[in-house]
Amino acid sequence: MLTILGFVMIATFLVLIMMKKMSPIAALVLIPALFCVFVGKGAKLGDYVIDGVGSLAPTAAMLMFAIVYFGVMIDVGLFDPIVRGILKFCKADPLRVVVGTALLAAIVSLDGDGSTTFMITVSAMYPLYKRLKMSLVVMTGVAAMANGVMNTLPWGGPTARAATALKLDASDIFVPMIPALAVGLLFVFVLAYVLGRRERKRLGVLTLDEVLEPQEAETVLVGAAAGTGGEAKATGGTGGASLPEEPQDEGFQGLDPNRATLRPKLYWFNALLTVTLLTAMIMEWLPIPVLFLLGAAAALTVNFPHIPDQKARLAAHADNVLNVSGMVFAAAVFTGVLQGTGMVDHMAKWMVDVIPAGMGPHMALVTGLLSLPLTYFMSNDGFYFGVLPVLAEAGAAHGVTPLEMARASLVGQPLHMSSPLVPAVYVLVGMAKVEFGDHTRFVVKWAALTCLVILGAGLLFGII
Repeated sequence: MLTILGFVMIATFLVLIMMKKMSPIAALVLIPALFCVFVGKGAKLGDYVIDGVGSLAPTAAMLMFAIVYFGVMIDVGLFDPIVRGILKFCKADPLRVVVGTALLAAIVSLDGDGSTTFMITVSAMYPLYKRLKMSLVVMTGVAAMANGVMNTLPWGGPTARAATALKLDASDIFVPMIPALAVGLLFVFVLAYVLGRRERKRLGVLTLDEVLEPQEAETVLVGAAAGTGGEAKATGGTGGASLPEEPQDEGFQGLDPNRATLRPKLYWFNALLTVTLLTAMIMEWLPIPVLFLLGAAAALTVNFPHIPDQKARLAAHADNVLNVSGMVFAAAVFTGVLQGTGMVDHMAKWMVDVIPAGMGPHMALVTGLLSLPLTYFMSNDGFYFGVLPVLAEAGAAHGVTPLEMARASLVGQPLHMSSPLVPAVYVLVGMAKVEFGDHTRFVVKWAALTCLVILGAGLLFGII
């Protein structure tokens, strides 16, 4: 009975969030609470939730302060020179433009939020694609794949969800996966090079003078005050602004160069702080939540010494912080009930019985392969909180560690970022003026191949 109720609970959760009948946070709380009563253990719901919240507090803190930190870094202009440098590198060569798209998307993805990444990448690169008459689905596809690989960062979401669902430390999952993810990112760059050569062959190479002369300029400016929120705050548009008569790199701006939050005199401080923070995370000098808490506090204090300015920056990123941290704490109810009532144990036993004995020791490989379709056709919440714990229990019965299962579960992220269930992808195709169906037809095969490359690298390096 617990096996059936467990699967029904997961199915109910998935159906409701995929049909958008409930928000993930509401579904994570209400559905397991209801099923906890069904199995006759409603009196213990409080214990399950408190235990879950206690174990998930470090993950929630990491996400909260990582979002604030990288939001502030975008606000103060840390990434502005990178954007200008990539645009200068691209010139009017389609090959360079596509490679530059991948590079820019990967760098900006450090903030852990897909919406911000796509807003900055599209607003910086769209004018070049438009002038050169390049394929816009190449831009959206490359940006989505680069962001998908980088989305596995501990503060990006999937790693935190896997750590939450299996009660592991996010750094233990992510740090060993770096070589495999690096191979995946390198493959995205190689793919961008191949696609860029195809575009160059089709269009040739022009100078910026030739590109700009026949048409009015089109510039999209994104204010960094949007932070890591999912709402695109764009101005400009078709013919809304014109470039200088003399072609300059500043004509293609991805970030509003006049926003009030810029701190050019503190650029090197912010760059050093970010490098130190990332180094400390990889070297595990301190727990990741502590590192981001210290980093966010330092970034706010130095860049915005006046308290009203600090409050304004926190308010600018509050929506995303609340949504993400709320999701983590809501997950405590779902995972707590799944574990506490014994549902996950019964479901895992059933899965162990139906999986061929020969596949049991290879559950990590099975999980990696399943992550492609499952994370595409369901949300990360559904996969990591509803499916991964069951797969992990089944793998444990065959000696596969939860860490291996968690790492394997990250493989499908390059494909997941183009899923119709990901809100950020609509920011991407909307700003790029691309039909979602066209984007899907282009990106699915390449994204799936990127996932398989990461999986193969993980197996080769002995990570998975």
